[in-house]
Amino acid sequence: MVLRSIVLFLAAAVCEIGGAWLIWQGVREHRGLLWIGGGVVALGVYGFVATLQPDAHFGRILAAYGGVFVAGSLAWGVVADGYRPDRYDVIGALLGLAGVAVIMYAPRAG
Repeated sequence: MVLRSIVLFLAAAVCEIGGAWLIWQGVREHRGLLWIGGGVVALGVYGFVATLQPDAHFGRILAAYGGVFVAGSLAWGVVADGYRPDRYDVIGALLGLAGVAVIMYAPRAG
């Protein structure tokens, strides 16, 4: 169950961050409407991927995904744009991922 959740969070990150990046490229880098359209489609797919999480609580899923988004955005910047995060970026991303672990995977009664 935890592995499935992690895989879905990673898929959601690729869809959302990738979609936003494609739109950024289409608009800011003047790559055109195909890039923008691809970004819009990817963002739509992200919305569906989030619904596949095993936990049924929308607020919990989206709150936890925030930490995944922070770390994933920094990683995307490293791979796609040559961004080099500093130690504070890394610390912040690790704190966000720790938050994901607490929100999603802490033992709960009932």
